[in-house]
Amino acid sequence: MTTPSLQNAIEQAGSPIRLLWQPNAEPWLPEVVDREYAGWRQEQTAWHQGVALLNLSHHMYDMWIEGPDATRVLADHGVNNFEKFAIGQAKQYVPVTRHGHIVTDGILAREGENKYLLSGIPAAQHWVQYHAEKGGYDVGFATDPSSAFRPGGGDPKLFRYQIQGPLATELVERAFGGPLPETKFFHSSAVTLDGRPLRALRHGMAGQAGFEFIGPWEHAAYVHEAFLKVGEPLGLVQVGALAYATPSVESGWIPSPVPGIYTDPDLLEYRRYLPLFGIEGKRPLNGSYYSEDIEDYYVSPYELGYGKMISFNHDFVGRDALLKAKDEPLRTKVTLVLDPDDVRSVIGGGEDPGFVLTYARHRVEGAAGPVGVTMQSASIDPVGTVLTQALIDPEHTATGTEVTVVWGEHPGAGTDPGADLGFPRIRATVQPSPFNEHARTLYRHNR
Repeated sequence: MTTPSLQNAIEQAGSPIRLLWQPNAEPWLPEVVDREYAGWRQEQTAWHQGVALLNLSHHMYDMWIEGPDATRVLADHGVNNFEKFAIGQAKQYVPVTRHGHIVTDGILAREGENKYLLSGIPAAQHWVQYHAEKGGYDVGFATDPSSAFRPGGGDPKLFRYQIQGPLATELVERAFGGPLPETKFFHSSAVTLDGRPLRALRHGMAGQAGFEFIGPWEHAAYVHEAFLKVGEPLGLVQVGALAYATPSVESGWIPSPVPGIYTDPDLLEYRRYLPLFGIEGKRPLNGSYYSEDIEDYYVSPYELGYGKMISFNHDFVGRDALLKAKDEPLRTKVTLVLDPDDVRSVIGGGEDPGFVLTYARHRVEGAAGPVGVTMQSASIDPVGTVLTQALIDPEHTATGTEVTVVWGEHPGAGTDPGADLGFPRIRATVQPSPFNEHARTLYRHNR
């Protein structure tokens, strides 16, 4: 039996939107991690005020890219600067279509002169592998899917543990018997823990200080237990799936933007190459913002705040489109701080709404009508309300601007996209993105 492709599913549904639109869709949560350990509120507080342990081992899709043309294929299909990419360094890899729409981002680590590891949701990986095979690049691939999709089950090849929060450095020094080698942001150093080889990636969630430790799965249990033991006197808190999905709202990273791949005739073959049961065909759309045209959901890397990552010192797919877009008025990424009273009234029915997490696209309105769309919303207990990452028109981006978020679920096809439908409004105030001051001012200082 032939596995259905993304293109098969689009044709059967009638359009990309009819395939993806799912009102009240459940939000994604990382696999094989308990929903809560100490409670989502305490877990969020830990990386703000203490120290937290996050397990990233199971939800990352890893693809190793190795061969003489490894750098060339990545540079040809990504906006990043590859002239300054040291072995041991990682970058947020940003591939775009020929029209300058983002495919998605991923974390790209250079492991050798001709070897890279691309990690994250498997959309950038699909893009690179397809074009490498089609273009005849001299490069090979090895993959390790996330635990929920690994054929035959089994363990991942790598563990990934993050130690985050103001006490992260103290915990790490206790675990390793002293300071780690001085490492720039998003660079890694080879270290050992009781003789077990690891890589320590200088990294942080929501702007907090921290490290990500990566190593072979055979050492996962030992390293995890070692961190728990040395962290106990410091009040180390393990972070569950609920809280884990929220720091991106503070750090300004918008996960899983809609790939700009569904309509270009030149990508018909690519859509036939992609399986339906992948991120491109199964990541749902929902919310009060609705359009029958999937292109209304496409985004530019400039809108996501990736402009500084774009390097025009080489030719790449989408280069001309991004050069043109550079001078066009585009939406701006901001943080919306939702009014706590409105949150309790609209979401909680007058009570504490508890944990809120949604990737819904809700309409954002100004005094004269629509001005933007939300991308992710989540409860941030230390802030005391729900924060939203949104893309809004430039004239409404000034800090302190008051807008409203239309909170509801458009039913989809058959109903006027602009229908009001009686959805409630939540007042919100525009703030910068990233919301967290450390993330906004110091997070990338040494990148």
